[in-house]
Amino acid sequence: MLVITVCVGSSCHLRGSYQVIERLEELIKLYQLENKVELKASFCMENCSSGITIRIGEGGPITVFDLTELKKLFVDQVLPQIGGR
Repeated sequence: MLVITVCVGSSCHLRGSYQVIERLEELIKLYQLENKVELKASFCMENCSSGITIRIGEGGPITVFDLTELKKLFVDQVLPQIGGR
């Protein structure tokens, strides 16, 4: 199971981390990955300077600046890790 963690600490919350969670939930359903990807929330991931912080699997922190980049990020970084399309 691949875990995607989204920061919901104060800075990320104010920047829209809950909208990121909602979009990731949509993408997980779209690609029918409910049994392969787990979405979690975490308080401060200590990367508060610019955008919303997420972590995919054991990778380092990734900064998301807006929702439009999430699908590309998902396709480029999540799908290859789970053997998706």
